[in-house]
Amino acid sequence: MTVARRAEELGYASLWTFQRLLSPVDASWGEQYRSVHDPVVTLSYLAGQTSRIRLGVAVINLPFYAPVVLAKQLSTLDNLCGGRLDVGLGIGWSDEEYAAVGVSKRGQARRAEEFIALLRTLWTDEVVAHDGEFYRVPPTRMDPKPVQRPGPPILLGGGAEPALRRAGRIADGWVSSSRMDLTAIGEQVAVVKSAAAEAGRDPEALRFVCRGVVRVRESGDGGEPRQPLTGTLDQIRGDLAGLAAQGITELFADLNFDPQIGSPDADPAVSMRRATDVLDALAP
Repeated sequence: MTVARRAEELGYASLWTFQRLLSPVDASWGEQYRSVHDPVVTLSYLAGQTSRIRLGVAVINLPFYAPVVLAKQLSTLDNLCGGRLDVGLGIGWSDEEYAAVGVSKRGQARRAEEFIALLRTLWTDEVVAHDGEFYRVPPTRMDPKPVQRPGPPILLGGGAEPALRRAGRIADGWVSSSRMDLTAIGEQVAVVKSAAAEAGRDPEALRFVCRGVVRVRESGDGGEPRQPLTGTLDQIRGDLAGLAAQGITELFADLNFDPQIGSPDADPAVSMRRATDVLDALAP
C-alpha cells in the first residue's frame, strides 16, 4: 500500500504484480518466487487504495484457470478500479505447477488462442455460446462487463518466436520476461511487429512493456560487464533511453529479482527503504 500510494503521488503510470503458485523446495527458481501473493487479490486491494494509476499483472498463466472464472475475476477487478486494468497473460513453464493444477501441457498454443478468444467473447457478447477444442460454454450471459471496452488490454508474454508472433497476431501488445536480454530486446520487438503487419494489424499501435529487473549497485561492482538496469541510479536512468530506442514503449521497475529487496530473508525495513529510494529516484 505504501509503495502504491507513493508511486501514484510521484506520477508513475502503472503498478505491476506477477503470479507464482508454488516454489521448489530447493529454491532453484530463485528467492523471488518463495513468497508471492495472488495477483488478482492484490490488485483488487490496490484498486481501493489508488485512483489514477493503472494496475497490471505480468503475467497470469492461462492454463491454471477456466476461462469463465478468469473472465469474471478480471471483469470485476476492472469495475473495482474504474477501468485501469492491464492484463498480461502467458502459458506458464513450471511442470510442478501444471501437475498441481491438474492440467496437461498438450496443445498449449492452441489452448491459449482459444482461451483469449473466449475471454473477449465473455467480455463483449450479450449471449455467450462456445464449443471449442478445450473449452465449452453453454448459451449464457456474463455480467457485469468490464468498464474498458471491448475489455482490458491483453499483453502476451513469452520469448520464443511462436509466442512473439502470437502476441503480434492477437494481442494488444507484448510484455517481456524477467530473464530477457535487454541488450537485444529490440529483436523480440521486431518479431512481434512483423507478425502484426502480416496479420494486417498496425504494429505501431501495439504496446511493448519491459519487465525491467532493477538492481542498484555501486559502479563496477563485481568486476563483470554492467548489464542494463544494474548499476548506480544514474546509470539505470541512462539505460531507459536505450530501451526506448529498441522499441520499448513502457517499462516497470521490478525489484523482486534483487535479493537485497525481494528475498523473504531480507530485512523488511531495509528492503522498504531501498525500494522507496529507487521509487523516488526513477520517478517520471
